[in-house]
Amino acid sequence: MNYLSAENLYKDLGERVLFSELNLSINKGDKIALVANNGTGKSSLLKILAQEEEPDGGIVRLRKGIRSAYLPQEPKFEEGTIQELIDYSSSHIMATIRAYEVALEAQTLDYNTDTQRSFEQVSAAMDEADAWDFERKLKELLTRFTITDYEQPISSLSGGQKKRLSIALAILQNPDLLLLDEPTNHLDLDMIEWLEKYLSNSNMSILMVSHDRYFLDSVCNQIVEMIDGRLQYYTGNYAYFLEKKAELEAASAAEIGKAQQLMKTELEWMRRSPKARTTKSKSRISSFYETETKAKSGKKIQDLELSVKMSRIGGKILELKKLYKAFGSNFILQGFDYIFKKGERIGIVGKNGCGKSTFLNMIMDLEQADSGKINRGDTVVFGYYSQEGMKNLKPQKRVIDVLKDVAEVITLANGSKVTASQMLNLFLFAPQMQNQLVEKLSGGEKRRLYLLTVLMKNPNFLILDEPTNDLDILTLNKLESFLADFGGCILLVSHDRYFLDRIVDHIFVFEGNGHVRDYNGSYTEYRLEQAENAKAQKKEAKKEQHIAEKQKTEIPKSKLSFKEKYELEQLEKDIEKLEEEKDTLEEVLITNATDFEVIATTTDRLGTVLTELSTKGDRWLELSELQS
Repeated sequence: MNYLSAENLYKDLGERVLFSELNLSINKGDKIALVANNGTGKSSLLKILAQEEEPDGGIVRLRKGIRSAYLPQEPKFEEGTIQELIDYSSSHIMATIRAYEVALEAQTLDYNTDTQRSFEQVSAAMDEADAWDFERKLKELLTRFTITDYEQPISSLSGGQKKRLSIALAILQNPDLLLLDEPTNHLDLDMIEWLEKYLSNSNMSILMVSHDRYFLDSVCNQIVEMIDGRLQYYTGNYAYFLEKKAELEAASAAEIGKAQQLMKTELEWMRRSPKARTTKSKSRISSFYETETKAKSGKKIQDLELSVKMSRIGGKILELKKLYKAFGSNFILQGFDYIFKKGERIGIVGKNGCGKSTFLNMIMDLEQADSGKINRGDTVVFGYYSQEGMKNLKPQKRVIDVLKDVAEVITLANGSKVTASQMLNLFLFAPQMQNQLVEKLSGGEKRRLYLLTVLMKNPNFLILDEPTNDLDILTLNKLESFLADFGGCILLVSHDRYFLDRIVDHIFVFEGNGHVRDYNGSYTEYRLEQAENAKAQKKEAKKEQHIAEKQKTEIPKSKLSFKEKYELEQLEKDIEKLEEEKDTLEEVLITNATDFEVIATTTDRLGTVLTELSTKGDRWLELSELQS
């Protein structure tokens, strides 16, 4: 079943055409990732499909009755509180709820055939939209997303809070089609893993742009690559896409190579300029031009080369001694100690708001510790890529001038020198882009430029705060390759699990309340260990519960009546069955945390079971005392 189709879409920015004659179809069950380099129009295409932006040509058709929701990369809300946003949301569910409230009031004031019919219609719409307990569901989801103060002004929310609020509103619209632009940006790792599981298990059709490769692998069943404004489809997840793309590129390169060899032979024949052109000769001439076209069809793939020279680093690098930091009752660090060694590469993970960025700012002397010492080595040259750093890029400045402000000439790792313009070329900024104003760049292009300004300072200690946000996968792969070969120290905060697994040796886990755990291993190993520990704790708890229950049931014989003995035995059996049912119901609540219907029915049954357990338990105690 076709949900959405786009035909002959055309988008022209003036200085460049993003895409032309672009066709796209999204069907029921499709979970598609849109993959392309920065500046190629991924976000613009999503906005057009969501009808948030007009194309310069072409048409978008959304099937009648299909509900869609759109999550922008940077959500924007009107002024007001969270509660006001919920109450006055333009989503179809809130519109249905408001229509129901109007119809209910009209029927209450003047009950007649018309008001009754209207009330029945909106009641049916409430059923169809599953909107009766929408506010409860929304607040449950917002609580999961750590948003609980509904009177908080939206203007005071952080980027992460706005993203989580936007995701909650989009999910609870119960859309048939969900359009997502970088959904994992600003989310901590726990939230990313929850969202990944939710989307994987949902029945929604999805079109998303994301740089998170683990996320793409788990959620998507199709990859659509945008190349030169056209789309290439791959059925399968991201890992399959990489495999097939490599095969296609190898096959294409082989064909082009053969055509280039043949063209050399045919070119010699053409240059001999035979005087008499027979039909056979003309056919060969025609074939030559076809071969020439094929031989020249191979485009030189722009590559990103990161090979700046690193300053020498001495024996003393960075020492952190008894660091304490708190904001009111929110403890960031409590007596943290660490001495960095040469070549160490450490990842930092933890929930949003636990102080990861504050910790980096303290190292960079942008934030002061409450107590403790930070000793920096004399030879250490920090390269700090911060979340706030892009704000220092002046919108009205030309790209080339941004780089020249750092250095006119840069020394590469091999000792050769390149100009600022040549370095920009290495970073995929073609000559025509170098004279553009910064404000004309896409979000990913600005981040790439900012990254270049950091690396040009020849650092030997890189501190990176969410460096993967908004970067395309080509840039990410090359950045990873550079960091893998980087000889200095690396300290990075990232929510990109693949990036962490590939780059870091061990991780600092900010567990909250100022506690930081130094885990010697990758992020995936850490999560697997957590899962095993949780499983073991659950098993131990069940074992202890079983022992306690067994001790309760081991009752010495006494002079109870035959009827009371029978009742006591029956109570023991009933209590055991009820305990088993209680465990099962609690497990259902854990594994179906997002299915609100299952939660409602399971909670009702759990209440009944707990009541019966209490009643039967009291009677069991009474008979036990009589027996003792």
